[in-house]
Amino acid sequence: MRTEIPPTRPTSGEQSPPDPEVVERARRRRFTAEYRMGILRKADACTQPGQIGALLRREGLYSSHLTKWRRQRDEAAREEFDQPRGRKPAQPVEVENARLLRENAKLSKELSAAHLVIDVQKNVSALLGIALEGAEPRATR
Repeated sequence: MRTEIPPTRPTSGEQSPPDPEVVERARRRRFTAEYRMGILRKADACTQPGQIGALLRREGLYSSHLTKWRRQRDEAAREEFDQPRGRKPAQPVEVENARLLRENAKLSKELSAAHLVIDVQKNVSALLGIALEGAEPRATR
């Protein structure tokens, strides 16, 4: 008596069903700046041999992470020292615009004062009965 064992591979006429398990793509890990700085502080505080390795194993990191993060920290510190202090210089267009706005406000104020003086002169001349030469009536605002 022979018992037949079914073949594990599909024969030429059969198709195997598709694998229902979908392999998830590996995602690149992203570390926040606070996390990086915390790990760097912990690594800088390690004094005994093997403590940094234990820290890296515990956090699931590589030594290249520390190297890269230290380099980034040092470059950022250097850039901070290279930056000039104080306000950043304004764009020439913005400077000109601000100057023109100030000048416009000043001239508007002077014009309203001049209109006030003219109105007072007209009232005085009307009271005294003096006719102004070539004066045209101006519409008041």
